[in-house]
Amino acid sequence: MSKTATLLDRTFEEGVALTVEARNYIAFQEQSSGRHQDLPHNLHVGYQHTRVSARLIQVMTWLLAMKALLSGEISPEQFASPQFSLPTAEECENPTGPELEQLPQGLRSLLERTHLLYLRILRLDAMVREKLEAGEVPNFGMIQGIQIIDPPSDPCN
Repeated sequence: MSKTATLLDRTFEEGVALTVEARNYIAFQEQSSGRHQDLPHNLHVGYQHTRVSARLIQVMTWLLAMKALLSGEISPEQFASPQFSLPTAEECENPTGPELEQLPQGLRSLLERTHLLYLRILRLDAMVREKLEAGEVPNFGMIQGIQIIDPPSDPCN
């Protein structure tokens, strides 16, 4: 790999970091404030935790499938199947949350950042699927001028 990480690598690392942060935040939040609020508030916070988790699950699944495609572990046809598509869901696409002042600031931040990451992956998914539909494999190449992964070194040279 070159000195600079690829877009896919950076995005994957960002997803992992957000997943760990969300796990830690939710665990801390449940221990520290769950008993101090009323039931409707706790349900609302729990719903927002679920939205953060759903986004991260969808994003990380897609990123792992993309890595598998680029490494040849799955075929372009497999990647193009609904099994590996990034599902669109109102809970994931809806940007609400960061502006809700009744939510803890940490959760509002996670809602905003996971939403932006989810939208970025939706755009990447559309670009990749467009390439696949055109009969091109985004393997070790460019997607609209954005390098997805470093080309492998040629052992013959």
